[in-house]
Amino acid sequence: MPKTLETLTLDILFKILHKDSASQARQGCLETAHGIIDTPIFMPVGTQATVKSVSPHELEDLGAQIILGNTYHLFVRPGTKTIKELGGLHSFMNWRKPILTDSGGFQVWSLAKMRKITEEGVQFQNHLDGANTFIGPETSMEIQSALGSDIAMLFDECPPYPCDMDYASKSNQLTLRWAERCKEWVMKHEPVSGGTSEKQLHFGIVQGSVYSELREESAKGLVEIGFDGYAVGGVSVGEPEIEMIRAVENSVPFLPEEKPRYAMGLGTPSQMLEMIARGIDMFDCVLPTRVARTGTVYTSNGTLNLKNHRFLNDKLTIEENCECYACKNGFSRSYIRHLVRSDEILGLRLTTLHNLHFYLNLMSQAREAIKKGEFEKLREKFNDYGSSKN
Repeated sequence: MPKTLETLTLDILFKILHKDSASQARQGCLETAHGIIDTPIFMPVGTQATVKSVSPHELEDLGAQIILGNTYHLFVRPGTKTIKELGGLHSFMNWRKPILTDSGGFQVWSLAKMRKITEEGVQFQNHLDGANTFIGPETSMEIQSALGSDIAMLFDECPPYPCDMDYASKSNQLTLRWAERCKEWVMKHEPVSGGTSEKQLHFGIVQGSVYSELREESAKGLVEIGFDGYAVGGVSVGEPEIEMIRAVENSVPFLPEEKPRYAMGLGTPSQMLEMIARGIDMFDCVLPTRVARTGTVYTSNGTLNLKNHRFLNDKLTIEENCECYACKNGFSRSYIRHLVRSDEILGLRLTTLHNLHFYLNLMSQAREAIKKGEFEKLREKFNDYGSSKN
């Protein structure tokens, strides 16, 4: 049947609703099998099929619209077969909303001393028992198909920082060849999102290290192959912040306006706003949950380390007028300090819930600011965002 205007509209998975006049920021929505995602969006990281210490119900209460799961870790434990037999990742972890799965490429990068990269894929010793393990483009797609995520990332090689241009160029070409193989696997097997008949979406990953010409080459190559969305990878691997920003600036101009863009592994509140200003729609980062477990919390004026002595008798909540569970229910900085210093589980839960609320609320503020034409005000507010107020 020929496509009419109506059927074409149904095929549009990502829709830009508002644009900022002073930057490249845009507010939109992305349709997935398990729901519509409002962008810009932050995705809490659930590496092991859980966001540490937070239940699925609590994530929904926080306003999380999509979470991230990790292909490598779930492949190693409990294993693809187990998750598939239990109905896929959504059913396994009792999460009803969208899930994005990383391809495993970044984790393989982190196992540099235990891996061997070939044209076929990567042979490595897994981190649990040192067993020889293989993941290649087809393997990664097969695992993510079994997991049934809404968005699956293509298998890529993440070059280290620093690396010379020769290595980065060869890595770029390998990632593009792997992307073609991923696409071929997807076209042949037509994977769907778990528990639905709706197709799984697939995002390509732009690499190229710190070299602008390689970023352009990677982006153009991926667009030629054609994917549902595109990520900027190879950032947050030890490079200075300026190089992180340049990587995005050198990638975004060559990506389609009508497709969602995802900055992988980023970042701090100010970094996310700067990336939004450069046309990025999606983010994930372990930072808010990781630092929460050490007693560090985000506020509109910077971070606080609640372990510090000055909070010993502090009756205030973490932040005035904050709607997170910890602040709304009146838990004092003094009490949370006591819990964290005593290694009580409630302490890390309260700080985690607060930090996730802060990140998700910041994205909500960004969406509203773009709608109202006030994004620059929000961006300027975080220009001098302090790393710590101690």
